[in-house]
Amino acid sequence: MVKHSVSERTQDPASPSVGVAPHPGEEFAVRFVAEVSSNHHGSLERSLAFIETAARIGADAVKFQLFRVRELFAPEILAQSAVHRSREAWELPVEFLSPLAEAAHARGLQFSCTPFSLAAVTELEPHVDFFKIASYELLWDDLLSACAASRHPLVLSTGMATHDEVHHAVEVIAKAGCRDLTLLHCVSHYPTRPAEANLRALETLRGIAHSADFPGVRVGWSDHSVEPGVVQRAIHRFGAEMIEFHLDLDGQGEEFASGHCWLPGPMQELIRQVRLSQVADGHPDKGPTPDEMAERDWRADPSDGLRPLLATREAFEL
Repeated sequence: MVKHSVSERTQDPASPSVGVAPHPGEEFAVRFVAEVSSNHHGSLERSLAFIETAARIGADAVKFQLFRVRELFAPEILAQSAVHRSREAWELPVEFLSPLAEAAHARGLQFSCTPFSLAAVTELEPHVDFFKIASYELLWDDLLSACAASRHPLVLSTGMATHDEVHHAVEVIAKAGCRDLTLLHCVSHYPTRPAEANLRALETLRGIAHSADFPGVRVGWSDHSVEPGVVQRAIHRFGAEMIEFHLDLDGQGEEFASGHCWLPGPMQELIRQVRLSQVADGHPDKGPTPDEMAERDWRADPSDGLRPLLATREAFEL
């Protein structure tokens, strides 16, 4: 949800949607979270379609948002702005939570939702696998504390925030009892230009968590750029452990026109490439792979520099 403008599962790597099988027991380090945001049209059928699509393209989790416009914006804003009042049509019905969570779990996805009120935290607690707090609510200590006190894992977006504001939020979350925190760097501008992504801030977020005495904090990138190169850079250069992306099914979602939502095809290909690149990491040992073993006999023999080795020549038969 672009509110300011007036305009922990492991994906099955062998599934056809990913197309890459890892070594036995290997888990992919990066978690992809599909953010439905306000693209659901208030329809349970469409919301369920988002879950099916998120699973098909290889995401690890799906996330919705629970807000009530009259609890989200101040009365003086709503009194003047018909645009903000009209966003009541973007609200997710509370009765959707249970069937959506069940559908996500049935497809092997984690289910999450962003609360925008203290009441929403209570409503969501029985259903979510983790809470997500939006950048616009980062200053609201009571909301941070309520989510952290649930003892669910917590994901916090840090768009627009200063170093000191993030440090304070981490301290509040830790004090309230959270022991599983992921900090997402993002740019709260829709869409985000790659030159404004400032991915080096991922390193800064790690430092903030360390200085706030919160060990083991993970960092990630909440993408508003819809640029594969930006996401790849966040992962491979700066070690992003979570990628949150806004998903639309068909270009008809409420937020698609803002330019920050991915369509299923391009995101499926990006996830496939990331999974593939991680499988390619291998291990630190230097030696022949199983596929290379047969070729070892065809190396040049040191006695005369000719291929294959002498023993292979002697045994050679067409």
